[in-house]
Amino acid sequence: MLNRLRDRLFARAPVQRSAQAQARLDSHLAKMTLYDSWLCPYCVTVRRALRRLNIEIRKRNVSESPYGHELLRGGGRCQVPCLRIENEDGSVEWMYESTDIVRYLEALAGRYS
Repeated sequence: MLNRLRDRLFARAPVQRSAQAQARLDSHLAKMTLYDSWLCPYCVTVRRALRRLNIEIRKRNVSESPYGHELLRGGGRCQVPCLRIENEDGSVEWMYESTDIVRYLEALAGRYS
């Protein structure tokens, strides 16, 4: 609960983009899932970046069944945050480090600004 309050209090204004650019970005983001936990400080970093970048991604709290099992089965580790990325060719990538996830999302959002 404290993390949620802190997220709200210290949030920066989200990036604004045209409706067309946002729709294209949303289409790209529809193939992603963020596995996280409200208790993880690294997850807080990723959620703040999502808000700042004006990005909506499907989220899965690993504390809730069956999401922890999904993460372990798919990515091989039950570590959060983890971004599941489904590529155009159908292959799936599992990105685990918060700094890597934020950099990836910043680059992606930059292409649609």
